[in-house]
Amino acid sequence: MFTVYVLHSKQFNKIYIGYTSDLNNRLLSHNQLATKGYTVKFRPWEIIYTEIFATKTEAIKREKQLKSATGRDFIRRQLLMQ
Repeated sequence: MFTVYVLHSKQFNKIYIGYTSDLNNRLLSHNQLATKGYTVKFRPWEIIYTEIFATKTEAIKREKQLKSATGRDFIRRQLLMQ
């Protein structure tokens, strides 16, 4: 199983979209373990959206959709305006 997830940094009003087979460890990496990369700069992150997929291929396809302009618009309008 693979999870597509959207993280939000309230402090910096940033979003991050990714996929993983281990969401708990991935979130720990984004918030504590990683020492370099995009997410290190905008900690702390909270999960605001997830979708589960049976295959990695499906997860990658959905991740790409969410990273598109339409996907980011969906995230900003539907998830952050609640």
